[in-house]
Amino acid sequence: MSMNGKYALGILLTSLLLGAVMLYVFPLIHLISGGTGSATAIFTYSRAVLWIVLFTVFLYSFMIEKQPFLLWKDKAYSSGFYLKKIFSLYLICAVGGAFLNLLIKFATQENTSGKLLQLSHVFRNNYALIIFTCLTAGAVEELLMRGYLQPRIEKIYDNRYAGIIVSALLFGILHSAYGTVGQVVVPCFIGIVFAVFYKIYSNIKILMICHFLYDFVSLMMMNFMDIKHLSVF
Repeated sequence: MSMNGKYALGILLTSLLLGAVMLYVFPLIHLISGGTGSATAIFTYSRAVLWIVLFTVFLYSFMIEKQPFLLWKDKAYSSGFYLKKIFSLYLICAVGGAFLNLLIKFATQENTSGKLLQLSHVFRNNYALIIFTCLTAGAVEELLMRGYLQPRIEKIYDNRYAGIIVSALLFGILHSAYGTVGQVVVPCFIGIVFAVFYKIYSNIKILMICHFLYDFVSLMMMNFMDIKHLSVF
């Protein structure tokens, strides 16, 4: 098999595994536990499964592709650069995401995601779960979507825009399990912002930190305020 063929198979494997987690992990864990597991435990196990997906894809890159997991070597920057870029990326995502959510709510009049309403009770005052969830999102999603998928998509199509657009679309589609337009469009937007940054600066650590902060602030706001009041954000 050619290297592009191995990359394509890896992309398919990653997409299928992530899609399966988003669609089937909750009912599967519920079935295995015999319906006795708490919502908090089931959600915690589902995040652990994402780490297993990351490990599986890492093994694929090491054993089948025989390539580094990160095809683009991380570039080193100063502490000031890290702080400036993390702040600017967070601001772009937070303001842009809120604006898009506002437009979608006015255009579609869609209700707040039922799944998010359920999760708001799971996260209530559970700070360990909040941190674990944000760490999982920041590390696993960035390493897979930007670190693994984006460079390989670019190499297959020999087009940098393909890597940015396709990885961002996959990122948005994987959030469709939340059941609202906003929960697809906003992640697509964030995926584009992150993918463009990664293409320009080739530093996955900044994206992981920014992703963690974005989710952490969102979940902490959800913890202290009624999610219906935050739905526009």
